[in-house]
Amino acid sequence: MNRLADMTSPYLLQHADNPVDWWPWGPEAFEEAKRRGVPVLLSVGYSACHWCHVMAHESFEDEATAGYLNEHFVSVKVDREERPDVDAVYMEAVQAATGQGGWPMTVFLTPDAEPFYFGTYFPPVPRQGMPSFRQVLEGVRQAWGERRDEVAEVAGKIVRDLAGREISYGDSLAPGEEQLAQALLGLTREYDPQRGGFGGAPKFPPSMVIEFLLRHHARTGADGALQMARDTCERMARGGIYDQLGGGFARYSVDRDWIVPHFEKMLYDNALLCRVYAHLWRSTGSEQARRVALETADFMVRELRTAEGGFASALDADSDDGSGRHVEGAYYVWTPEQLTEALGAEDAALAAAYFGVTEEGTFEEGASVLQLPQQDVVFDAEKVASVKARLLAVRAERPAPGRDDKVVAAWNGLAVAALAETGAYFDRPDLVDAAVAAADLLVRLHLDDQARLSRTSKDGKAGANAGVLEDYADVAEGFLALAGVTGEGVWLDFAGFLLDHVLARFTDPESGSLYDTASDAEQLIRRPQDPTDNAVPSGWSAAAGALLSYAAHTGSQPHRSAAEKALGVVKALGPRVPRFIGWGLAAAEALLDGPREVAVVGPALDDPATRELHRAALLATAPGAVVACGTPDSEEFPLLADRVLVGGAPTAYVCRGFVCDLPVTDVDALREKVTP
Repeated sequence: MNRLADMTSPYLLQHADNPVDWWPWGPEAFEEAKRRGVPVLLSVGYSACHWCHVMAHESFEDEATAGYLNEHFVSVKVDREERPDVDAVYMEAVQAATGQGGWPMTVFLTPDAEPFYFGTYFPPVPRQGMPSFRQVLEGVRQAWGERRDEVAEVAGKIVRDLAGREISYGDSLAPGEEQLAQALLGLTREYDPQRGGFGGAPKFPPSMVIEFLLRHHARTGADGALQMARDTCERMARGGIYDQLGGGFARYSVDRDWIVPHFEKMLYDNALLCRVYAHLWRSTGSEQARRVALETADFMVRELRTAEGGFASALDADSDDGSGRHVEGAYYVWTPEQLTEALGAEDAALAAAYFGVTEEGTFEEGASVLQLPQQDVVFDAEKVASVKARLLAVRAERPAPGRDDKVVAAWNGLAVAALAETGAYFDRPDLVDAAVAAADLLVRLHLDDQARLSRTSKDGKAGANAGVLEDYADVAEGFLALAGVTGEGVWLDFAGFLLDHVLARFTDPESGSLYDTASDAEQLIRRPQDPTDNAVPSGWSAAAGALLSYAAHTGSQPHRSAAEKALGVVKALGPRVPRFIGWGLAAAEALLDGPREVAVVGPALDDPATRELHRAALLATAPGAVVACGTPDSEEFPLLADRVLVGGAPTAYVCRGFVCDLPVTDVDALREKVTP
């Protein structure tokens, strides 16, 4: 066992038995490198990363390679999900130097943590123009031993270049109609009208862009925005990227048609997509959107929920194929023979036709990924349901993919928002209960007495790493959604505590720009600052959205002003790279619409008429509308102050931009006021 044996990260624990003498990230590793006069190998990955596992098996489990590493380097292993700040800083260096990035990330550093040589996956033998990992190690060792001054000069230049890569912030003015229209036009140009989605292969689910499109349609009536959102969601739901048996989405599709996924299932993807499909149903009434939202929510609760009530980070792409080999997708794919064995000949033929399973296969070795191809045949719904249930039962007997049980604060915040809203929309109190349990875990375990967040926990034990901006912002977003759904103002209070930290510790007081790490966090070679949305909302975009919602709830001008300043970067980036700032564009839509503030008062939260008004408020399509619900004498929410029952009946008040409409007691009248 090496120094990783006492870590809480499942990814680091996977390497605890390596012959490599791994160190966790920390000053001790760099002090050891200085003492020995050797460079540092920094290896960054995550538990569900397929090629991370491959490189581990090929190189880090190899005695000869490990012996060479131990003799000539100090080797540091980092879980990017625990330390997104370390990952971001060195990934920026990798991308600047090589034009590309990814995981595993392999970086060689001086003992002062300055990078000088970069890469990602290296094979055990030279392959496809790539040097072998051993060749790389020997080359770095030789350069370090014979040209150390040159190495130091290169490292210093890289650090100086990184320090000079300041973000083109634009100004502190939020985007207006013109910039959002330009963003929509840019998305239209990149849209794939035949297959849905944006760009070519690999194709990632564009959840944050879809949220923008839905909000833009709601505010402006732009049919093209709704069509891109609706068609993309339909194609994904029919494709292999969606688990047709168990619900939930894989990380991305390796092809343009959404057929063959990269099979890892991430909490953040499923939380974001669950919420998007629920919002699509809210906008269109689509039965498919309703089904997918609920199936994805059920998948998260069934397969990712931990014993403590939080949600695990991911399921691996690989699993045992039954012969002892770990193979990507083995848990999910089917051959015609496997269908026959599970269902019998007649039902197997139906399943093959319904799910697009062929003799040739759509994946590897004649296996097919289940999908729902468009076809004219009408299938018997009861038979299909029976087939799905039996296949799911058979699949459950297969060796399951590994699960990364680490609870990440930010991603749990996204899950809280998704489950709370989905449960409220579809009358599933069990989903709301799951959201409350996860939020409770975040408060009990991740928050200290100063409302500072721990990034992760595992098995009921908080990790040592401090929360970053996305943790504060996404958890606040989850708490704000939960407050609106439950009518419990304590969640608004907790969101306020977190957002006060955003203002005090993550915001530049002069420009209003945001940093990914706190002002009092560990100082790296550069303070990371990235406003672009990628796999998850950037901390910057998420903070802007949460600050805006909190300001709408409380009337706090400092929070609204901070949100408006933060959205200045969306004004700069939205027209140029709309695919990579979707959450920021969605927040900008909310700002342009107000956002609307809806207060619902009734004699009791469980009063049927109050519940009906409350539900109508939650189903508002007005971008970013916030909802408070309680009794007239409640002090839970600032929006409820001085709200009275009209004629003794439950009453809704809708305000926008310092102007309030007349109160209404009729559900249809409320719907009109919260629908642009």
